[in-house]
Amino acid sequence: MTKLKNTNSRLKELRSAIDDIDENILNLINKRLQHAVDIGKIKKESGNRVFDNVRENEIMQRLSSLNTGPVRNNVLLHIFKDIISESRELQRPQKVTYLGPQATFTHIAALNHFGSSVDFIPQPSIRDIFIEVEKGTCHYGVVPVENSIEGSVNYTLDLFFESELKICAELYQPISHDLLAASGSIKDIDIIYSHPQAFAQCRKWLQKYLPDIPRKECSSTSFAAHKASEKSGAAAIAGSEAAGIYNLQVLANNIHDYAHNVTRFLVIGKDILPFTGNDKTSIMFATAHVPGALHRVLEPIAASGINMVKLESRPAKHENWNYFFFVDLEGHKDDDKVSKTLSDMKTLCQYMKCLGSYPKAQ
Repeated sequence: MTKLKNTNSRLKELRSAIDDIDENILNLINKRLQHAVDIGKIKKESGNRVFDNVRENEIMQRLSSLNTGPVRNNVLLHIFKDIISESRELQRPQKVTYLGPQATFTHIAALNHFGSSVDFIPQPSIRDIFIEVEKGTCHYGVVPVENSIEGSVNYTLDLFFESELKICAELYQPISHDLLAASGSIKDIDIIYSHPQAFAQCRKWLQKYLPDIPRKECSSTSFAAHKASEKSGAAAIAGSEAAGIYNLQVLANNIHDYAHNVTRFLVIGKDILPFTGNDKTSIMFATAHVPGALHRVLEPIAASGINMVKLESRPAKHENWNYFFFVDLEGHKDDDKVSKTLSDMKTLCQYMKCLGSYPKAQ
């Protein structure tokens, strides 16, 4: 009896201490947010942007280096992502548009990058995302640009030729496909909905477990989940986040064929970001349609020792058999070495445009 009494007394003491700590945390969060409001006023007077990806990366890196546990770094950064998101909201409400509807992987990537306090606005197409940001209706857009298994999202690349928007950030989102349905059994499934890429990324699993079930392509995995929620016997391949939104059950987890399935997303906007020391620069260019033209344009990169991390070609829409090339380089366009390299390349191109310099994703 005495032991139980001592245990209850210790529990009460610890819970009281936690209440005191929670109160201090609450007061400190509100104090931090008030400082953010004051910073917002200064930004407004000076004309600076509210969303400062460079500063936010510095905060996250500093917190990670200071963390001694037991809180895990990913949990710590998630908490501060929402605090920073609320800071931006108090400074000036931000509107971020993405490829919808809710619970698409683009939506999840946007949430992970901006936090939950911004105003997220879904769009039916990638072109609509570019249009809304260009008009100023939304501050930023989030678009997919390449998948580690399926390759580049060509439509996104093509739209950069038409647009003057800049790449403001990049982010990598792990892609996990689950089989969702209103029914609790795989045996009840008579049709499967999903996006063509999701079907492609789950080909082996489907062939093994549901080889004879018809498949219906949808504009997004989220819309597929919506369709599955409306029809008995229907299933969807989508992220598990869609299950909660559309009241579905997860019948099978991680049904994708390859474990390391990651999509790279870009944040597009009108910001021109400063040098951080850990940057990436994206450019697009066109060369003359003559032998050796591409080799000559790329020579300054090799000569400078700059690391080229991506080279992609896309057909030019205005002339048959001509191509645009997309290149990602390590470094910032204002860095002397990168600046000189881009200048040397430009003299060898028919057309060249810098799509932006931005911090490399962590």
